[in-house]
Amino acid sequence: MFKASLRSHLTLWFGGLSLLTLLIVGAYVGHIATEQVRQASGNALSDAARSTAALLGLQLRERQQDIHLLSRESHLVRGELDDPDILHSMELRSQARAEYAWMGVVDLDGRVRQAARGLLRNQSVQARPWFQAGLRGPYTADPHEAVLLAKMLPANAGGEPLRFIDFAAPIVDGDGRVIGVLGAHAHWNWVTGIVESAVVRSGSSPDIEVLIVNEDGRILYPERLAGQQQTRLPVHADSRPGWSVDDDYLSSFALVPPPPDTDLSWYIAVRQPLASALQPARVLLYKLLALGALGACLFTAVAYYLARNLSRPIEQLARAAQQVQIHHTGVSFPQHQPVLEIAQLSQSMQTMTDSLLGKERELEDANALLEATVAQRTAALTQANAELLQLATHDALTGVHNRGRLDEKLVECTLLLKRTQQGFALLLIDADHFKSINDTHGHATGDEVLVRLAQLLRRLTRATDFVARYGGEEFAVVVPHSEGEQGPQVLAQKICDGIAATHFDVVGRVTVSIGVALAHASDPDAAALIRRADAQLYLAKQSGRNRVAFAE
Repeated sequence: MFKASLRSHLTLWFGGLSLLTLLIVGAYVGHIATEQVRQASGNALSDAARSTAALLGLQLRERQQDIHLLSRESHLVRGELDDPDILHSMELRSQARAEYAWMGVVDLDGRVRQAARGLLRNQSVQARPWFQAGLRGPYTADPHEAVLLAKMLPANAGGEPLRFIDFAAPIVDGDGRVIGVLGAHAHWNWVTGIVESAVVRSGSSPDIEVLIVNEDGRILYPERLAGQQQTRLPVHADSRPGWSVDDDYLSSFALVPPPPDTDLSWYIAVRQPLASALQPARVLLYKLLALGALGACLFTAVAYYLARNLSRPIEQLARAAQQVQIHHTGVSFPQHQPVLEIAQLSQSMQTMTDSLLGKERELEDANALLEATVAQRTAALTQANAELLQLATHDALTGVHNRGRLDEKLVECTLLLKRTQQGFALLLIDADHFKSINDTHGHATGDEVLVRLAQLLRRLTRATDFVARYGGEEFAVVVPHSEGEQGPQVLAQKICDGIAATHFDVVGRVTVSIGVALAHASDPDAAALIRRADAQLYLAKQSGRNRVAFAE
């Protein structure tokens, strides 16, 4: 029976182990590279999906808020749905927002009373889902074809059917009754344009595809896939954006934040062919395998040389053992063997490996500590910024807005008055005999009175009113109103009576004097309004305090 020599065995073992090791390492590194490329591509898709969903959600919320605010304008609240000011407002919104294809006011019977550019005027929309839903609250719908409206508008250049998304909001009069619906149709191209621009800005690969999918899994965009069913949706509607892999695609889904008080549920799906996403990893794997094969050949040659050197001492020992076996005398074993050096080399290699692993663990710990530190510093900075914003816009004692924020609000309202004729009033409120409170009960009690006054002002004013501390014991309230309304004066009297009827700890009864002035479009700036309100406040003080003085 043929038996190979030790040198042959060592050569085969060293060469075979070298080849196997290099192939395993190459495959392992290729696998790691594939996973890293997949992770990087998945994260990129996730980021693209998240940013696109956030941008689309913001635009939808802005349009829904636009319709809601328009439905709350004074000439709509008055209940005269044929008021020309309503048509003027809708025309302005349609001109300012190119995405609106139609906007109109509908009465409770479903008849279009007024519409931008006169489209669908006097026609019935009672059966339309957006009208039925708009009677109950804010509404935003999935895209659909509007056959009747499409006949009145220019067709798409590509020949695709015109599709729109509906926005609607109830019109509520001053008594809280729903008197109609404000509806608008926005071009679906506006939504798709937002999605396309977001993907282009993200710098994604050209083979990446973006889809809009509704909550039923039906594809809304792109047009060539519209109506098809997409089954791989997140299990929960509030799932965080992530990514997944199937047989053909690397995909990521992100939920589009819906407009407030609406049931709209869309997902942004960003996907890339798996072969395209993993192409860099495959190229790297092939290179590693080729390099491994070349290295294996080289190691086989080196293994033969090492086997020849390593087998020589073994062969000497074998011959010496054979001499012992046949009882030769004077047998001496070689004293200088390379075993110690090989052992030392092995020990050195182990030491170096242990040292390298130890350094790697230290680096991982250092990275983890650095990430934790960065996260902690980021959280602290976010908290500090929030506190700084609070301090910058609110009074530290009373918690209402401060003088600086009041000045900004007055400038904003003045500009809005000049642009839209949306009037407002300023109430200057001063605590009567406040100095005697400080002198009699101390400044700490005076501070408590100011805090309680601020709380009362918040409770006695409306959500649309702006409350601020003007300085010292003076407060200011900015009251939006329409021309001809008595709202500011009525509100001022309500505040005056409410505070006078309130019992204050320690001091008992506290009263205030209020000066009310209406803003004029002819005012050069907010200072003119402040002077008129201050003059009325002085008149209220002179007239006996605990009263309201009003100037138009």
